[in-house]
Amino acid sequence: MAKIKRSSGKGVRRAAKSQSRAAGARRAKAKTTGMVDKAMGILPFTEEQWSTIWLTVIIGGAVGLAFVIANLAGVPAMAQAQVSAMASDAGFEVKGVRVSGTERMDENAVYAIALAQQNRPMPQVELEKLRAELLELPWVADARVSVQLPSTLVIDIVERKPHAVLEKPDRLMLIDASGSELEPIARDAAADMLRISGPGSARQVEPLDRLLAAAPALRPEVEAAEWVGNRRWNLSFKSGQVLALPEGDDTAASALVKFARMDGQNRLLGGQVATFDMRSPPRIYMRVPGRADAIELGTAQAAAEAEGSDTDG
Repeated sequence: MAKIKRSSGKGVRRAAKSQSRAAGARRAKAKTTGMVDKAMGILPFTEEQWSTIWLTVIIGGAVGLAFVIANLAGVPAMAQAQVSAMASDAGFEVKGVRVSGTERMDENAVYAIALAQQNRPMPQVELEKLRAELLELPWVADARVSVQLPSTLVIDIVERKPHAVLEKPDRLMLIDASGSELEPIARDAAADMLRISGPGSARQVEPLDRLLAAAPALRPEVEAAEWVGNRRWNLSFKSGQVLALPEGDDTAASALVKFARMDGQNRLLGGQVATFDMRSPPRIYMRVPGRADAIELGTAQAAAEAEGSDTDG
């Protein structure tokens, strides 16, 4: 009589569990793939761009790994040469330069320095040395240099800001607030800028700014400043009049504030007085064209009598 062999319930359950795990794995894979596809769809890259990015990452990782291994082996020079060769073969060499931040300066000066790196393997580009060369340009206050793989140098320039004009014996020079010379400037282009003159005056730009800040109402009227004897300032106003200030930062600032107060009360600027001499505080000497002697005023008299001197001829 034939025997009927029944399948084990345990085997059925095992098969069911296996099928359940496989189905779960398929669902998880489909879900993960869907999430990745959505993420890839959100990012602004095409499939071709993604392929380039992943290729760049893979090659860059291989180059970095080779460099580390060679250094661990004690042959850094050989490692550098090998890495550079690998990088160059993989397309990691300077092919282009992107410059930003240049508004007033001639950016060709930046390209002239940066393009000396053209066709050089990226591992051989000395970014700090390149930055130091850029900082030697007159207009460059700071420079940020980086690489954009696989083949671009990125340079961001921070320019100096024109502040005044330095009068030199043979030319006019545009300078910044620290007194650094930027470039020559034509006289007509410098017409509305503060002119500074005198030996050593470029080193006194910041103290001059602090001096003029003590009397802000007068600042727009100051046309030029002459550094005299490496110790004090003569200020020339747009009216053609000159104010001789005493030595010393604090003393000069006090004198300028007093002059501003007197001008506010009596309108000294624009009058007949050609020169106001405040070198011997608290007195003021005023010289009027056509008069042999200067008018000497004490501090208490100055405000009352200065106006009168404008009408005495």
